[in-house]
Formats: sequence, structure tokens, C-alpha cells
Amino acid sequence: MLQDIIDNLQVYYHDIVTLLPKLLLAIIVSTILYTVMKWVKRKIIKFLRGRADDKLLISFVNSITNIIVGIIVLLVFLSIVGLGNVAGSILGAAGISAFVIGFALKDIGENFLAGIIMAFDRPFRLGDTVMTNGVEGTITQMSLRDTHIKTFDGKDVYVPNGQIIKNPLYNYTIDGFMRGSFSVGVDYGEDIELVRSIILNTIKTIPGVLKEHKLPRTHVKNLNTSTIDIEVHYWIDTFDKKHSSLEIKSLAQASVIKALAQKEVGMPADIVEIKNYDEKVKLEQIAKA
Repeated sequence: MLQDIIDNLQVYYHDIVTLLPKLLLAIIVSTILYTVMKWVKRKIIKFLRGRADDKLLISFVNSITNIIVGIIVLLVFLSIVGLGNVAGSILGAAGISAFVIGFALKDIGENFLAGIIMAFDRPFRLGDTVMTNGVEGTITQMSLRDTHIKTFDGKDVYVPNGQIIKNPLYNYTIDGFMRGSFSVGVDYGEDIELVRSIILNTIKTIPGVLKEHKLPRTHVKNLNTSTIDIEVHYWIDTFDKKHSSLEIKSLAQASVIKALAQKEVGMPADIVEIKNYDEKVKLEQIAKA
């Protein structure tokens, strides 16, 4: 029994001595390959940062490149050591496992594929204001699984990429312009064209409202029982971070109301007409008598 143990140890020793040069060579080659590929990856990322302003795409390329580099280095290491068949088996098992896991967790796989699609064909950028599936806010980050949206009331919502691909997404700021609007109700006795002129002149004085290319406009929206509703449209530059869209709207509404009041333009509340039908019946009976 002792001799068997000694024989086995000699076999293992011989195998280790035989494998050691290959192992050292594999470590050296893998280290050099890893260093070169990381250097190439840094050059690619630097090139993308200089040519593209899409930080989400750059982040995605960086993550995918790290995975590819790791897989290539591992396969080269196994091949040099003499475990090429093992590397093939690992790839085959990984493929089968990916299929089984992907079938079992199809929602995760769907979000992963959606993340890849959106990395290259995405309807938003970092900082864009969007709304999808009832979630409205600012894009802060995107991963292979979900998109991080910061709502205006401070909530952090992680929307699965698959839902964004399959559902409508409203991007309010992708072209740098966003329209604001509100309505003002004036009396039927007022000169509507004069009122519109007062509103337009007032809107053009509001800081943050565009005064070129996309001009403010007004139109008669509704003919209500007691008022004529005039709707006001104006445009703001979403890339201008000095002015908030909500602050611009508040200032615009307050300024328009003040300007109309100074011109003594009537802005009545709802008028309710009351009729006394019993009194009318009594008058008819008296007339017949």
C-alpha cells in the first residue's frame, strides 16, 4: 500500500514537472495578452469619448469589452496548458446552460437583449426627460438589465429595458426644445385680438422663453358659458439649465394675469344663471284671469 502511494506521488510529480513549463508559459502569455487587450480597450474608449457624447454607449462598450477580454484570455490560457478540449467543453456547456437559463429566466434574457439593442439604437441620452409606463423623470443611468430614471419627486425608478422596448417612450428633451402651455379665461365683452396681443407681448419678456425660431403663440381654445378660453403656447430650451420649466410656467402665468389686470381685462369666474319657474307660472295664471 505504501508503495502504491509512492508510485502515485511519483506520477503526480512527473505530471506537475511536465505541466509546469506550460503553466508558466500560459501565465506569461495570458498576462501579456491581457495587458495588450486592456491597452487596446482603453484606446477604443478614449476614441469613443472624443468622438461621441453618448456616455451610456461608452459605458456599455466598456462593460462588454471587459467580458470579451476575460473570455479570450481564459481560452488562450487553457489552450496553452493543453486543455483545449476542456475549453471547448466549457464553451459547449456554457451555450447549453445559457439556453436553459435563458428559457427559464426569459424575462431577464429579454431585458439583456433589449439593453444591447438600446445601447446602439436608443431614444434617449443621459439627462433627457422622458416618460414611459407612467414613469416620468430624468435618465441617470442604463445597464444591460434596466434603465435608471430619477422622478421629479426624488424617487429612483429602475425600468426593465424590455418594457421600454415594447412600450411607447416620450422624450421631452431629445432635440433641446420643450413646449409649455396654459389657458386664460376672459370675458365675452373683451377685444380678443387685443387680449392675445397683450399676452404675447408679456410672454416674450419672460426669461427662458424662446423668442426666435419657435415663437410664442395664442389661440381661442374654448367658448365656455361665462368665459372665452385663450390657450398660450411657448417654447423653452431644455439644454439651458439656468431656467426651470416649472419656474418659467409659474412666472409666465403670474405675469400674464398681472398684465391683463393692469389693462382692466375682465377674467370672470363661472356664472350661474338661476330661473324661478314657479314665479313664471303664477304670472301666466294672472294673465289668463
